[in-house]
Amino acid sequence: KMDDDDDIPQLSSHTLAALQEFYLEQQQREGMKTSQGFNQYSIGSIEEDWQLSQFWYSDETALCLAKEAVLAAGKGGRIACISAPSVYQKLKERDNEDFSVCILEYDRRFSVYGEEFIFYDYNHPLDLPENLLPHSFDIVIADPPYLSEECLQKTAETIKYLTKGKILLCTGAVMEEQAAKHLGVKMCKFIPKHSRNLANEFRCYVNYASGLD
Repeated sequence: KMDDDDDIPQLSSHTLAALQEFYLEQQQREGMKTSQGFNQYSIGSIEEDWQLSQFWYSDETALCLAKEAVLAAGKGGRIACISAPSVYQKLKERDNEDFSVCILEYDRRFSVYGEEFIFYDYNHPLDLPENLLPHSFDIVIADPPYLSEECLQKTAETIKYLTKGKILLCTGAVMEEQAAKHLGVKMCKFIPKHSRNLANEFRCYVNYASGLD
């Protein structure tokens, strides 16, 4: 008789240890949520969903981009985050400062943010609520969900509709030419990092004198 254990794939001890660590972290995180009364704006309150091509920035990157956005928007400025929820969450942590922010996002879990959440599907770039007036944002930060010219081109329509001028685009290094073509943005020296490493080299692009160089 064949040994039943034969067709059970054996995990290496390293993988097992990593898995256990992962589950422990998950449990701790769940525990933290209940104990802290759940800081709704912290990263991790909504987990990234790979199915939706979501990849959160590292904490440092999200913070750096949020600071840049606040500076670029100026006092009382308005900031729009398109498909860049981790920057939005960092901006919400700075809510003692003088600016306002909207998040345009396909993932409806972000509707917990109330009126600041605007459902957004890049396939319909101008299908936006009427109260979102053209050229009403001092800066638009966008991170198109896919590295394709079609996705960039459509997202660019939304960006150009919303911004008074300033654009901060985060996308792959391979998109440099298309980014210049569709949005007139140039690559910065600043290298954005993700909380999980992506296969594609990722960069930031701007069309104004930013603090990211």
